[in-house]
Amino acid sequence: MSIPTQMSLAGFIASEPDLHFTAGGAEYLRVRVGVEQWRKEIDGKFTKLEPTFHDMVAFEATAREMYARFRKGDSFVASGYVHEYEVDGRQRSVVKQEFVARKIGHNVNRTAYEVQRRRLTPATPAEQVTPERSSPVIGL
Repeated sequence: MSIPTQMSLAGFIASEPDLHFTAGGAEYLRVRVGVEQWRKEIDGKFTKLEPTFHDMVAFEATAREMYARFRKGDSFVASGYVHEYEVDGRQRSVVKQEFVARKIGHNVNRTAYEVQRRRLTPATPAEQVTPERSSPVIGL
């Protein structure tokens, strides 16, 4: 069986997240995101280029969580897909793209944070005792 995958996008939030509601009351969020660009030089070093900017949208629970947890400047990693749509102008139509985020989280390589895990209610008193994780032994 193959591993199910989706497109991913890593970048930073470039505008304040903007929460909207459809006529039916469903939430959706729009935000502008930036993606850093780098060029590898002949000597092996990397030169930082200007970032590119793109539109991102999220719906329902993802939109609510993004609005509550993300601010301008935050680094993220998102999975989802690219949605192309056509906008009719006066002279001609233009094809635009937006990234539709199905899942999103802060980029652990660029964000300092603490994880607060939810505690599940144990079924029995014996399950209340959780053994400590053992550290791997290195250099043996």
